Amino acid sequence: MHFLLAPVVAAAVTLFAVPLAVRLAYRTGAIDEPEARKIHTQPMPRLGGVAVYLGFLAGLAAAAVSGGVPPKYLGLLVGGTLVFALGVLDDIRGLSPRVKLCGQILAALAVIPLGINILFITHPLREGHLLYLGFWGIPVTVFWVVAVTNAVNLIDGLDGLAAGVGSIGAVTLATVAALVGDRVAILPALILGAVLVAFLPYNFHPARIFLGDCGAMLIGFLLACGAVIGVAKTATAATLITPAIILGIPLFDTLFAILRRYKNGQRIFRADREHLHHRLLAIGFSHRRAVLTVYGTSAVLGLSAVVLTRLTTAQAMLFLFVVATLFMVLANKIGIIGHRWRARRFMAVKEKVEGRGVSS
Repeated sequence: MHFLLAPVVAAAVTLFAVPLAVRLAYRTGAIDEPEARKIHTQPMPRLGGVAVYLGFLAGLAAAAVSGGVPPKYLGLLVGGTLVFALGVLDDIRGLSPRVKLCGQILAALAVIPLGINILFITHPLREGHLLYLGFWGIPVTVFWVVAVTNAVNLIDGLDGLAAGVGSIGAVTLATVAALVGDRVAILPALILGAVLVAFLPYNFHPARIFLGDCGAMLIGFLLACGAVIGVAKTATAATLITPAIILGIPLFDTLFAILRRYKNGQRIFRADREHLHHRLLAIGFSHRRAVLTVYGTSAVLGLSAVVLTRLTTAQAMLFLFVVATLFMVLANKIGIIGHRWRARRFMAVKEKVEGRGVSS
């Protein structure tokens, strides 16, 4: 019963809470002002994470009433609350990257004593064998949670992008958990998916409210912990990287951003307009088309993660090689097209300016 009741309650509370979050944002000054690096052209409230948090909290409460809550769900609540509070402070007052990173590490450490930790991974070369991490499970868990939390936050650059990708990731996590028989991991993923689907009508282009850091970081944190609870702790083939495939878009985009900034001698935490969604806009995609393209890519990666659960380790490695190759080719193609499009635009502007100079 709670597999049906909890997501419904979560979605209903989210719908009710969004208007409250809008008013709270204006009252506290949590407004995202337009600037050169950003896409939007008018001030926007950015406390959408309040509705996401309240919806998820209500879903867990409904699950507790109708069917009980495993102890690991307490970890989601404690850690999620810490990340949410950190995001609210950042949205209202602004925090430095170092302070946010320390807060994320603290939240990741808080969930480990409550059972959300990576104890082992499947051996990538030996079928059915496990690699137990021992003490190293702690830093691996913290790294994974912090990486996904920031990855989802970084792709929150277009209306509906992070919420949509997050909902696809949550549904995929629930599907994979169901296929491998992990009932504990199914419910929080379903609740998060229901919350994000309910939030999307307010957040899709043209958005009426942004997730803000409190929402984007919360989504990333819950997805990361959900993967640890379920897929990443199941002794089946290719679970070493299945969660990374499910969250492929934000993780790959973040990895490329780090490499790009390092190559250009820029600070790692310095924001820019070179993310995947920015490149799609640069080659002429409309706002909605760019978002829907990323949705489609995320859905393909999610389907790939589902396929991985049915393969042997050797088959999974071959499958992943093919998927990774296609993804790299596509990313390179987008980059090339983007450079050509910007060069043509520059020349057109230059010719227009020179033409004005001649006519004057």
